Amino acid sequence: MTPAELASVVLAAAHAVFVERGLDRAALPEHTVVERPRNPEHGDYASTLALQLSKKVGVPPRELAAALAEELGRSAGVKSVEIAGPGFLNIRLDAAAAGQLARVIVEAGAEYGRSDRLAGERINLEFVSANPTGPVHIGGVRWAAVGDALSRLLRATGADVGTEYYFNDAGSQIDRFARSLLAAAKGAAAPEDGYGGAYIAEIATEVQARRPEVRALDDDAAQEVFRVEGVALMFDEIRSSLRDFGVEFDTYFNEKDLHDRGELDLALNRLREQGHLYESEGATWLRTTDFGDDKDRVLRKSNGEWTYFAADCAYYLDKRERGFERVVIMLGADHHGYIGRMKAMAACFGDDPERNLEILIGQLVNLLRDGAPMRMSKRAGTVITLEDLVEAIGVDASRYALARYSSDSPIDIDIELWTRATRDNPVYYVQYVAARTAGVARNAAEVGLVPGDADAFRPELLDHEKENELLKALAEFPAVVATAAELREPHRVARYLEEGVAASYHRFYDNCRVLPLGDEEVTDLHRARLWLNNATRTVIANGLRLLGVSAPERM
Repeated sequence: MTPAELASVVLAAAHAVFVERGLDRAALPEHTVVERPRNPEHGDYASTLALQLSKKVGVPPRELAAALAEELGRSAGVKSVEIAGPGFLNIRLDAAAAGQLARVIVEAGAEYGRSDRLAGERINLEFVSANPTGPVHIGGVRWAAVGDALSRLLRATGADVGTEYYFNDAGSQIDRFARSLLAAAKGAAAPEDGYGGAYIAEIATEVQARRPEVRALDDDAAQEVFRVEGVALMFDEIRSSLRDFGVEFDTYFNEKDLHDRGELDLALNRLREQGHLYESEGATWLRTTDFGDDKDRVLRKSNGEWTYFAADCAYYLDKRERGFERVVIMLGADHHGYIGRMKAMAACFGDDPERNLEILIGQLVNLLRDGAPMRMSKRAGTVITLEDLVEAIGVDASRYALARYSSDSPIDIDIELWTRATRDNPVYYVQYVAARTAGVARNAAEVGLVPGDADAFRPELLDHEKENELLKALAEFPAVVATAAELREPHRVARYLEEGVAASYHRFYDNCRVLPLGDEEVTDLHRARLWLNNATRTVIANGLRLLGVSAPERM
C-alpha cells in the first residue's frame, strides 16, 4: 500500500464516520496526506486529520480520532491504529499491505515517483547563461547540474517546462572579447580590460584559419570579424561542453535578437502604457522604487544607448509573451542585488512578482586538491571550468556533488573524496546500491530464482524489521520528488537516496538473505525478497535519473 493509497483509506474512513454521526460532509477535504512519524516505534504512518476537522464539526479531537481509529481499524491492510497526544492517529499496516508496494514499484518502473502535482503550470527555466567570452566556469557548472535536475523534477511532477540559455552576445563585454582576440592574433598582450587565458589564443588561431583574409584588414574591420567568428566559436564550445555534461536546452536565446527585432522598444512602450516611465537628464527611467527597489533604473541613457536592464525587461516580456506563466531564473552569488530590481520590473509590467517571477541564487563552489582550493585553470587561466571539474572527478560525480547541496550553501568539492571507491563518497555509496541490486538480480537468475508472476507474489512474507524499514523508505519517493520540485530543491532527492534508500538497503541486505545458499530450495520468501530488491533498483535508478546521474549495473 502506497502512502497515497493509505491516505485515501483514511479519508474513506472519515467519510463513513461523518455519515454515521450525521456530521457535515462539506467539511471533509478532497485529499489528505499521511506522514511517517519521526519515531518508528509510533507506527508506520501518522495522520492529523482528526485535528484538522475537529473545530469545523464541533467534535473534540480525541473523540473524533477515536471514531476514525475504530473505522480505520476495519480497513483492509490496516493492522492497528493508536491515538496519540491531542488526536494524532498512528497507523500500522499489516505485512501484506506494506509488502505490496514492492510489486507496485516494479510494475510502475520508470513511472514510479512521477505525479501530476504541477500539471497545468507553464514554467520557463533559465540557467547557466554564461557570457560567450570564455568557457563555463565552476559556478555556472553548479547551475548546469542543479538547473537540469530541477527541469527533470518539474517535468516529473507534470509541469510544462521550457529550459533556456541566454547568450549575452551584445554589449561591452563582447567588444572586450573581440579586442582580446585581435590582440592575441597580433601576438600582443591582452587589453587591460580584456580576457586572458590560453583559450583566447586558441580561438584567435581558429578564426584566422576560417577567415585568413582577416590578416589584411584594418583593426576596426578585423575586430568585427573576430567578434562575429569568435562569439560563434565560443557558443559552439559552451554548447558542446554542456552537452557532454548531459545538459541540453530547449532554447538558446541571443540577446542580440532582442535588439535586432525591436523588442527593447516594445518593452519600453509596454512600460510606458503602464505609467511607470519618466524622463530625466535626457535619459529614460523606470520607476522601480514604486515596487520596493532601492532606486529607479535607467533603461535608455542620454546618448541613446540601451542599458543591460532594458534588455532584462525585454527578455522577461518576451518569455511572458511566449505563454510562460512562471519565469524562473537561476543566478550566481554576485547577482543577489538583482532580485529587488527584477521583482519590481515584473510588477511594473502588471505581473504578480511573487507568482510570475522566481529568482534563485546559487552560492560559490570551490574545487579542493590536497585540502586547498584550486584557483587557476590550465586553459582559462583565471577560473576553474567545467572541463577542469569533469577531468578531476568525472561527469556523474560532478553532477551529483553539485546537486546534493542546497543551492544557497557554498560547496567545497574535495577531489580525493569524490574519486574514492568507498562508502564515504556519496555518489559511490548510492551507485553501489544500483550495481548491487542489479548484481543480485543477475545472480538470482543464474540459480533459477526469478520474481515470478505478480499474482504469485507473497508480500505478507516481508515481515522482517529491515524489510519494513526499506519498504517505508521506498514509499517516500513520490513525496520526495513532489516536494523537491515545488521547493526547487533537487538536493532533497540526493539526500533521500543516500540516507533513506541506500542506507536502508544496506541494512536489509546484511540481515535478509535474498539468494538461496548452496543447494537450498528456492522459496516464496526468496522470491518476495527479490521483488523488494528489484523495487529498490527501480527507485535508485529513477532518483539518479532525476539528477542526471547513471545507475550502473556493475562497478
